[in-house]
Amino acid sequence: MDQETIASGLAPKSRKPIKSGSEYIDSLRNRKLKVYLMGELVEEPVDHPIIRPSINAVAQTYDLANENPELASAVSPFTSERVNRFLHISASPADLVMQNKMQRRLGQLTGTCFQRCVGMDALNSLHSVTFDLDEKYGTEYHRRFTQFLTRMQTANFVIGGAMTDVKGDRGKSPSQQADPDLFVHVTRRTADGVFISGAKAHQTGCLNSHWLIVMPTMRLEAADKNYAIVGAIPVDAKGITYIYGRQSCDTRSAEGGDIDVGNAQYSGQEAMIIFEDVFIPRELVFLDGEYEFASTLVERFTCYHRRSYVCKTGVGDVLIGAAATIADYNGVERVSHIKDKLVEMTHLNETIYGTGIAASHQGMKMKSGAYLPDEMLANVCKHHVTRLPYEIGRLAQDLAGGLMVTLPSEQEFRHPTIGPLVEKYLKGRPEISTEDRMRVLRLVENMTLGRNAVGYLTESMHGAGSPQAQRIQIARSMQIEFKKELAKTLAGIADASREDISDDLSMYMARVFAPVGT
Repeated sequence: MDQETIASGLAPKSRKPIKSGSEYIDSLRNRKLKVYLMGELVEEPVDHPIIRPSINAVAQTYDLANENPELASAVSPFTSERVNRFLHISASPADLVMQNKMQRRLGQLTGTCFQRCVGMDALNSLHSVTFDLDEKYGTEYHRRFTQFLTRMQTANFVIGGAMTDVKGDRGKSPSQQADPDLFVHVTRRTADGVFISGAKAHQTGCLNSHWLIVMPTMRLEAADKNYAIVGAIPVDAKGITYIYGRQSCDTRSAEGGDIDVGNAQYSGQEAMIIFEDVFIPRELVFLDGEYEFASTLVERFTCYHRRSYVCKTGVGDVLIGAAATIADYNGVERVSHIKDKLVEMTHLNETIYGTGIAASHQGMKMKSGAYLPDEMLANVCKHHVTRLPYEIGRLAQDLAGGLMVTLPSEQEFRHPTIGPLVEKYLKGRPEISTEDRMRVLRLVENMTLGRNAVGYLTESMHGAGSPQAQRIQIARSMQIEFKKELAKTLAGIADASREDISDDLSMYMARVFAPVGT
């Protein structure tokens, strides 16, 4: 892609807005991306059997916006037209809540990661951060950002967020690394823009996006100034290489058949992105060198993204349904301990949803006009997500039984000699087909051990920050001294001094008692 096209923010072939999932899939063709998978350069990612299910999942974000526009789209103040909710800036707590409802529904429809939450949360974070940058330094980042956002909304593009660096020696800052490329950084600046090099790890849906927004991954100091860079880059920009990440059981998607894969239609996607002297034009740079704002961006992004893990409740709905179905097929759905385990799975799932929705309801208005979810509740939500899906998965495996991991393959089931024996001996209830029983068992395997366990389990642990990151943020917000005074006052301790609730909305208790929508 030439520099003039990059600066315009629109690829020539994509000026017509994308309106449907099928049009989205077509928009990904013929981009000549440099993608390596299983040691081979992929000629056309759209047609690769391992990659295609992840593309299908993103396509659902377009189709849902058409099928249920109130849920998955919103009227943009920039275009005055309906845009996909993944491209919308939340202007109220209701907008934040609708993001969560959309995320849960897409989890239900795909049973996997649909890959657009990082981009949505990056856009919402940058709206307020660029505004604050301009207010402090008199820069033009917010104007650039809103112009870029307007073009993205008009074209209905997918935006990927690229935050996590490969990091190298975790005990050293970016500028202290033996190899400077272990964190993405500016290699040179010109009158027209900047050039960056480095790598971003496990980037969700990056190949399936049209544009990437590169962001710093951590708090930076003055010595790290060249690592303080935020900018928008087309996915097919010169100098980018994608190395596709392996997923458990991923080659089943290339074996033919659709039973053993568990969920043949949908999957997530992660890849490593290598940037080698990649150009970002000045108009698409939204932060450059203002290192003290890196922590602000990371904190606001994680605040959005940690309550975005409400998406896991939609996936959890599917897994609970699969566990209930296999219990039904095995003829034990009315057994009391089976029903109790399904109740427990539901309780855990709704605990995640409840804290995520609460974080959105208790969102607060930033100077830019965007609304930020409640930081404490967002971190509580994500901390639940690092634990509860594992227990839901364990209970699903309990209800599925050992056959989930010892099933013969689809080839045996289809075999003219062995197939009838498999059909006979793997029968559950007589009125349920053996094939249907096998399909549900493979779905449970897929979601708890296979391809989609990547998004439901391990990503739930480490995405948007590993568990300790949430505990640090919770510790910062828990106002222990305030709570001690409450206890001492009621206990009659002489030196107690009952404190008033602060009206400073950076304090959690102030947000708890503030009028809704403040």
